[in-house]
Amino acid sequence: MQSGLLLERGLRDLRRVLELRPVFHRLEHRIRAHLLLRSLALLLIRVTERRTGQTWNRIATQLGRVHEVTLTGDAGQLVQTTPPTTEQAALYRDCGIKPPPRITPAASA
Repeated sequence: MQSGLLLERGLRDLRRVLELRPVFHRLEHRIRAHLLLRSLALLLIRVTERRTGQTWNRIATQLGRVHEVTLTGDAGQLVQTTPPTTEQAALYRDCGIKPPPRITPAASA
């Protein structure tokens, strides 16, 4: 596949995960910045695929199942994250990333 098409696919895949909208640029410096971001997105995807031995679609699907809930009460707020599955924990480990904390410190109301 040509490098331009790889860049397009890389950012499209990452944009879907990050829920970004399409952007159209006319100014040269914005076009250059856009291409740099596409290159970085593809690099991130390829590094992640190589470290885990899995496809980006599989990785995105697994990590997309991690959810965070904010609970609010009289004592303040508490943020709780779903516990990682075995596969999710392996993805974090293989990428050298700490999984999100199960519970974050409470913020006062």
